[in-house]
Amino acid sequence: MKSLLKGGEKNSALGGVLETLRCSPFRRGFALAPRDLRYTRGKGLNTIREHAYTFIRARLGPALPLNDGKQTPMKGHPVFVAQHATATCCRRCLQRWHGIERGRTLTEGEIEFIVDLIVAWILNCLTQGPEQPR
Repeated sequence: MKSLLKGGEKNSALGGVLETLRCSPFRRGFALAPRDLRYTRGKGLNTIREHAYTFIRARLGPALPLNDGKQTPMKGHPVFVAQHATATCCRRCLQRWHGIERGRTLTEGEIEFIVDLIVAWILNCLTQGPEQPR
């Protein structure tokens, strides 16, 4: 599970994607609820990253995911909220926002990118304080 980008290059690329997503009023409107922040702090980012890998592989990884477009709940886990905020919630959003084509299995590099983006968004929530959740 190695990232295609290294250190500062990776952070810069993810920061650019997050900045683009902030231009969308819909994506910008997501924030972690206090219970999600507590859960994330209690479990730690390594565990949250593992959860993200599990969810992405199962729910987005296949070429034709089950219930595509409806497979990611709006709440219930910090990763779910982050997926909506980062447009990694379904294959349609992955294609529209990140250029990852539908109809084929995700590569390990794509899964790594998606997980890195989710974790970067969650880390921003932890370090920049809460915004108003939807």
